[in-house]
Amino acid sequence: MHTSHSKSTGFLIAIALFGGAESAAAHDFTVTQTLVVFKTDKTFLVDIRLHLDALALGVAPSEPAEAAVARLRAMDDAELEKRIEDLRAMIGRLVRLRFDDIKMRPQVSFPEYQTTMAATSSEPTLLGTTVRLEGRVPANATAFRIGLSRSFDITQFTIVDEGRGDVQKHLLTAGEDSPDYSLNGDSDAAAADWRDTFGRYVILGFEHIIPKGLDHILFVLGLFLLSTKLGSLLWQISAFTIAHTITLAMAMGGVVSLPAHVVEPLIALSIAYVAIENIVVKDMKPWRPVVVFAFGLLHGMGFAGVLLELGFPKGQFASSLVGFNIGVEFGQLAVIAIAFAAMGWFRKKEWYRAAIIIPQSLLIAAVGLYWTVDRIVGGF
Repeated sequence: MHTSHSKSTGFLIAIALFGGAESAAAHDFTVTQTLVVFKTDKTFLVDIRLHLDALALGVAPSEPAEAAVARLRAMDDAELEKRIEDLRAMIGRLVRLRFDDIKMRPQVSFPEYQTTMAATSSEPTLLGTTVRLEGRVPANATAFRIGLSRSFDITQFTIVDEGRGDVQKHLLTAGEDSPDYSLNGDSDAAAADWRDTFGRYVILGFEHIIPKGLDHILFVLGLFLLSTKLGSLLWQISAFTIAHTITLAMAMGGVVSLPAHVVEPLIALSIAYVAIENIVVKDMKPWRPVVVFAFGLLHGMGFAGVLLELGFPKGQFASSLVGFNIGVEFGQLAVIAIAFAAMGWFRKKEWYRAAIIIPQSLLIAAVGLYWTVDRIVGGF
């Protein structure tokens, strides 16, 4: 009985349960910070921030820091030294350094290991959180390129040339190499083209919703569920879009700022509120777009936090901001399109509210409340 709407109910249940299983940072990108420095003595160094303890153990970066340290400390000296040597070899395979298309094999070290820097880290660590690759720039080299393997999600490179006082930033997707950096003084030639940057940030904005933005997905689904008429849905989506666009632009311009430990629990609470209102009322009330607008302001702050972490290529602030925002909108529209394809055909059925709106809203509310508590207790 009602096989079709049972399938669509299962669709949203899967999304809600999957969202609930995620950690408080459900919508974050994993950004690897990498600093490249060209020194005046013709040497270079590359510092990469990594969960070195987890890498040495061969476990996921999500491994609790305390557990990883305990496992490493339990090893004898010979076993620990072998782990460190294997880690050096692994880093050599994961990182690609090229001068004029010639592969460089740098020295690999862990500068925080056995120093007070590791002991005073914000999280427990034995090996530290920085791997350093060093070497000498080959004579007559004209260009430099770097890339990390597809094991890394997104890599943010900062290139500093001490001799020229030049600083460049590049944001790369998994497995991608950086643009060639000119070693002959033509630094502008290596700057990212605005069209390439725009397209890259459209993709990043979309990915921030699908598949990585489970909290934003559930919020948009909450708006969709109550709106049995297209007009009411458009009112809500428009209010949400305008609001998060305003705060995203203001936050990126430094006009407004709220810490993540405040913004993220409120975003989770907004998900729960919308879902609970779906259960309490049968039709969209006049205040709903106003409330959605207010919540959109919060979500815009969340988007800004992600965009600030991603950073911008040199001279590409506007194209990055606009591209990311457009990507977010495409992601939201895709969520609505998928939800409509799964359930839209049944929205005028008598059983739609009892069979779909109520159960799905209950699940979304439960996930939102769980995230709220988790983000408050965990300090996000």
